[in-house]
Amino acid sequence: MNQAIMSQGGRVVVPKKFRNKLGIKEGDVVIWKEEGGQIILTSRRKEVERAERFFEQMMADYSGGSLADELIAERRAEAAHEEDA
Repeated sequence: MNQAIMSQGGRVVVPKKFRNKLGIKEGDVVIWKEEGGQIILTSRRKEVERAERFFEQMMADYSGGSLADELIAERRAEAAHEEDA
């Protein structure tokens, strides 16, 4: 566990081993998130990488076909259902 002392204006120095692990350096944008009563610090680059992995997984899970064609088919089915009602 690492500790830091908060200075004037809420400033806290991120320990070097964590800066190195996140690949952050002076001038980089960092992201603070609160989850479950804890503060999580990450870099913008790591968040972009996480989002890319998320969308890659979504596309890998998608079984195929055109999303536009799928939407058109859904709308046609809804319209047909409304006409029958």
